[in-house]
Amino acid sequence: MKKIEPYKNISEAVATLDNGGRFYNILTKIDDGIISGSELGKVAGLFSDKQKMILFFELSVSKLDQANREEVVSKLDSKLQKAYQRYKPQKLSPSEAKSMGVVSSNAIITGIPTLVESKTDLLGFIMVPIITDKATTFTIVPLIEKYDVYEMRDEPASNTFLIAHAKGSKKLPQRKITVAGVLKELKSRKNEVGSTKVFLEAIYHVEIE
Repeated sequence: MKKIEPYKNISEAVATLDNGGRFYNILTKIDDGIISGSELGKVAGLFSDKQKMILFFELSVSKLDQANREEVVSKLDSKLQKAYQRYKPQKLSPSEAKSMGVVSSNAIITGIPTLVESKTDLLGFIMVPIITDKATTFTIVPLIEKYDVYEMRDEPASNTFLIAHAKGSKKLPQRKITVAGVLKELKSRKNEVGSTKVFLEAIYHVEIE
């Protein structure tokens, strides 16, 4: 999971995001007041996944006030404007994520994470694709086999919501942070049809001072 340092002011945000004219995106113009997909992709370290680009963008401007955020959003080019409307994250507390989270959508959740140390499969199961030459099939494995899993709380005594990131990433601090990612299905049992639970596949986080 990548740690993000949000922009401190609109000048920093625009100067960093409107970065055209360099050798890596020579077809875009520098300081033209328009933020293109290649410019945002360069900063985010992504060049094809617009859903994650928008997740990065929203978290990076999260410390700006409402008026300045809206001004930066207005500088996105037409394709990014459409992507922003499609992938704009839900901002949820851990408690809200349980009841209001929408599968496959972006979400930003603030709370206190606690690493789940147990190797139990009682947390739930996920579907993992297996790609062969002719087809893609799926197998079901315990969530904790593929991810480091955390229980996220609004406050120490509140209900928990599961967040997870790829194994081997730096462990999260056990204090209040903001985590951004994609909400995914979580099955209670291997043979469960459909899903009534979700977890957050965490991609970025911001530490709260």
